[in-house]
Order: sequence, then C-alpha cells, then structure tokens
Amino acid sequence: MLARVVELLSHAPQIFVYGSGRSGIVGRAFAMRLVQTGLRAYVIGESVTPIVRKGDVVFILSGQGESYSSIQTANIVRREGADLIVLTAHATSKLAHAATLLVALEFPDDTDRPRYAPLGTLFESASLRLTDAIIAEILAARGESEASMRRRHAIMV
Repeated sequence: MLARVVELLSHAPQIFVYGSGRSGIVGRAFAMRLVQTGLRAYVIGESVTPIVRKGDVVFILSGQGESYSSIQTANIVRREGADLIVLTAHATSKLAHAATLLVALEFPDDTDRPRYAPLGTLFESASLRLTDAIIAEILAARGESEASMRRRHAIMV
C-alpha cells in the first residue's frame, strides 16, 4: 500500500495536502518535505494554492475521518477527478470511504491513553513519522538525497 502512495505522489503533476487542526500541522510539514524532494506540492487553504485538476493527487490527514471540511474537500477532489489519498485512524469513516487509496493508522482503545496521549496525539505522532517515511521512500525512488533536499530548503533570514 505504501508503495502505491509513493507511486501516486511521485508521478502527480501537483500534490495537495489538507488537514485541519493538529492534523493540518502535520500536513504542512509533509507538504514542505514534498517540495524539498522536488515535487510540486501545495497546502489547501493557502492563498497561493492553485485549483485541483484531474491527474493531481490530494492527501488528506484526518484522525476521526468525519470532519466536515475534510469530507467537503474530498467531495471536490472526487468531482474534479483527482486521486485522493486518505490518512486516518478510522478505516470506516466517511472520509475513508471517499478515498482512492486508504492508509489507516488504527489504535486499540486503552483506558490509559487519555492520560498520556490526549485526543488525537497518537494519530498525529504516528502520521508525522509515517509521512516522513513516505518522504524517505520518495527520495529513494527519485534518486534524491538530503543534499538535494537542502538545495530546495527555504532560506530563512
């Protein structure tokens, strides 16, 4: 399944990433790394983000997979004919059912979890690690390296 994620992302003319809340923060980090690998990636909701077209890939992160904004984004993506990769903690969610490709990070119920990892912390942490692993696979598939990524890294003053 992850090989298919890498394939879709690597060959997409444009990649769009969406998430709300803390999932959105992880999504922004992922989009930044995609750009640093040499791909054309945007964060949905930014003022400079172009429109999604057929052939593009949209990557949505949503722990619950039920947020209105994520589902509406998925509906637009499907209407436009783009591929939709969904990363969620709930494989039976509305968002999961809209996916072209579903990546589910499900965690068992645990009474201690709220004490150590409140709300979606496990999903968000795992999502960051998984998206970084996807970046590593994209680097390998494209023959890129950390050195080539650094050349595309934003220069902060």
